[in-house]
Amino acid sequence: MHPKPTKYRVFLIFTAFTALLLQGCAGYLPSAGASRSQVEAVAPLAPDNSPVKIIPVTNAIANQVKNSQNSLSFRSKIAPKGQPANLIHSGDTLQVLIWEAYPPILFRQSSYSNTISTAPASVTISPTVSQASGIPAQTVNQQGEITIPFIGRINVAGKSISQIENTIVKNLQGRANDPQVIVQNVGNTSSLATIIGEVNQSMQMPLTPKGERILDAVASAGGLKNPVNKTTIQIARQGEIQSLAMEAIIQDPKQNIVLQPGDVITAYFQPLSFTALGATGQANNEIMFEATGITLSQAMGRIGGLNDMRSDSMGVYIFRFEDPKTVVTRESPTVGVNAEGKVPVIYQFDMNKPETYFAAQNFPMKNKDVVYVSTASSVELMKFLSIITSVFSPAVAINNQFSLGF
Repeated sequence: MHPKPTKYRVFLIFTAFTALLLQGCAGYLPSAGASRSQVEAVAPLAPDNSPVKIIPVTNAIANQVKNSQNSLSFRSKIAPKGQPANLIHSGDTLQVLIWEAYPPILFRQSSYSNTISTAPASVTISPTVSQASGIPAQTVNQQGEITIPFIGRINVAGKSISQIENTIVKNLQGRANDPQVIVQNVGNTSSLATIIGEVNQSMQMPLTPKGERILDAVASAGGLKNPVNKTTIQIARQGEIQSLAMEAIIQDPKQNIVLQPGDVITAYFQPLSFTALGATGQANNEIMFEATGITLSQAMGRIGGLNDMRSDSMGVYIFRFEDPKTVVTRESPTVGVNAEGKVPVIYQFDMNKPETYFAAQNFPMKNKDVVYVSTASSVELMKFLSIITSVFSPAVAINNQFSLGF
């Protein structure tokens, strides 16, 4: 006699519900990330307790963000208010030439071996013609000093060439006959700018009173290894760092700023990226993009758009730490910032609205953005039903076997 199928049916149903209950206790269904409702419920706090601002993007918002990013420049962010003189520092090598009117008193030709004639070699020099006495080239010592005969040590560090010339003339007056002085920096080791990165020859470029600029440095380094539109130029100056697309520097001469001693110019190839997560058309990945920048519509194209089997087209988001000036509006004149002075912002795009596609064409991507596409609620329902089916199907099969008398 076979056991009654009813008892086994009750047992299997109880087992199925127990498994389902345990599944529910896990707290969530498997998913690629937060749903739209979960994302929009993230306010008011980020993990560091700074307020999160959720902004539904319209074309006006997209233009506001675009204009704020276009305002970035070397000229306004990193260029000095005034161009400093080309100053002498320790390590530079100076050549000093001294003239005296006839008759010379201190620097006679016979009394100084390193005499430099101002006349051509084929010309016979009259005794009454002034001649230059050249003092051997000297490297400015660690104390910032050089030595001048009949004067002694003089401090030249932090002074311009003309200031040094005036100092020497002043000290020679009353000793030499109407002295005239020319100082040359023949070994410039302190006024240097360094250019490295994706250039053909990394180098240190001496800076002269001419005022060398960014493009001069790039040319001196043999040019770029990669296309202009995929190269970013970064300048580090006195603890400040600013980056700008190489193409922007070429198109706007105002960004081709004068270099200063100690500047470090670095050329990067495609240093910008965003991360794509959620229900996108391709596998989640970090996507590199060119220095000239791309828009959200271009970014969506590079990740294969939305996954039409999983995505919630109303739940396309960009997670970004934004500059406060970008998100301040008349409606929200003040915003909360985090420890770095940035505002955690979630930009929300409703791709069900045709006008959103125009906004996406204007909305610029930013380095380290996170693009997240939420999963549709219907997909979560299908997952739930799939779990129920997977639990009950074995029970139904076993019950059928008992019903058939096995």
